[in-house]
Amino acid sequence: MNNSVTNTARLLGAGLRALLVLTLVTGVIYPLVVTGIAQGIFPGKANGSEIKSDGKVVGSSLIGQSYNLPLKKGQETPDPDLKWFQGRPQNGLGTNSVNTQYSLILSGATNLSADSKVLLQQVKDAKAAVIKDNSVPGYTVKASQVPADAVTSSGSGLDPNISPAYADLQVHRIAEKNGLSVAQVQKLVDEHTDGRTLGFIGEPTVNVLELNIALKSLVTKS
Repeated sequence: MNNSVTNTARLLGAGLRALLVLTLVTGVIYPLVVTGIAQGIFPGKANGSEIKSDGKVVGSSLIGQSYNLPLKKGQETPDPDLKWFQGRPQNGLGTNSVNTQYSLILSGATNLSADSKVLLQQVKDAKAAVIKDNSVPGYTVKASQVPADAVTSSGSGLDPNISPAYADLQVHRIAEKNGLSVAQVQKLVDEHTDGRTLGFIGEPTVNVLELNIALKSLVTKS
């Protein structure tokens, strides 16, 4: 009887020691080492790829933002603030309907099929809006100029980038709304266009937040 109790106590003691060691190694030491390495080698990515303006964090290079005017009385969907470069449509976004204590935005895709009448109407309406919003005196946007990313949302609904073609399409409108020359705005777009990764992976992109920060700086100086 005593031997059985002693063996049980030894096993419990060994199990407890193993639990403490594993907790210390996997729950404390390993996370600290990984965090330290990440902070030392990739501090920007480790901290959420933050983007700063005037010394303040204004967003992340990985998350798209909206550039809209304040809602008017009786309006459900805000109008875009056309003095800023606009990102992709955010049709996949939803709102939290379970825990309503917080006003949360849920990201995601529309999950609409290619032959969906709803999707086709969304694309049609978005295309008409892009043509209307970006046509200014002396410059009229043609339907053939509107790229796919200007009228479709991404899988997350929060794509931070647009194609150079969509950025170029907005240049004349941005120049007109901000009292800048087309050449000044086009230069901004060219300077903020990122090429393919390693020269052959993916497509060239323009980060909308970074571009708008540069636009704000240019307008302030002008």
